[in-house]
Amino acid sequence: YEAAYDNRLPVMLKGPTGCGKSRFVEHMAHRLGKPLITVACNEDMTAADLVGRWLLDKDGTRWQDGPLTTAARLGAICYLDEIVEARQDTTVVIHPLTDHRRTLPLDKKGELIEAHADFQLVISYNPGYQNLMKDLKQSTKQRFAGLDFDYPRAEVEAKVIAKETGVDAATAEKLVQIAQRARNLKGHGLDEGISTRLCIYAAKMIAKGVEPRAACRMAMVSPITDDADIRDTLDATIHTFFN
Repeated sequence: YEAAYDNRLPVMLKGPTGCGKSRFVEHMAHRLGKPLITVACNEDMTAADLVGRWLLDKDGTRWQDGPLTTAARLGAICYLDEIVEARQDTTVVIHPLTDHRRTLPLDKKGELIEAHADFQLVISYNPGYQNLMKDLKQSTKQRFAGLDFDYPRAEVEAKVIAKETGVDAATAEKLVQIAQRARNLKGHGLDEGISTRLCIYAAKMIAKGVEPRAACRMAMVSPITDDADIRDTLDATIHTFFN
């Protein structure tokens, strides 16, 4: 990533939900000493939400920069989280910023912004949720360097959970084992497995005195499935480790 930043290459992070993509970007921005502007993309987001719009106030009209424009002006890292959630006609506005031009045209304002020398664009998405309606165009994908993410190795994931929440190592290891069992069900009743984030949620509740099985059901089972059979399977797994 640092080599990509040194060359001001736009970076694409790919990986399952809750595996640490956003935390990684936050860490790298802190490590590089650069401001970070994060945008949570959604299907209702328009190009104006990214670049800016004219607003009415008591003195007339004024231009309000969007987060992408602000980042380009200031030299921040702009992170577009879950970019496939945005409409394709919205995401094309990033194209001029992701090639040799490094510019952002503000058509409504009649201004062409040349990105600050420190500006970088980072996007993320979950390849597991791709379909014909929600995917990036090749013309967008091929403007980025890519980094693939996955859940950490079991021993690393347990250390992360313990450090983030203060639970003991044995409890953290049990939560990871439950999560790994659930991840094996992906494509067999589950669209997505239990993420590191959900393990941390469960551990935080356990650290506050919630009974472990109840914490696991609340934080690790309820969010990912409503299927009664899958829930029973996961409940049995939880009971195996927290009996």
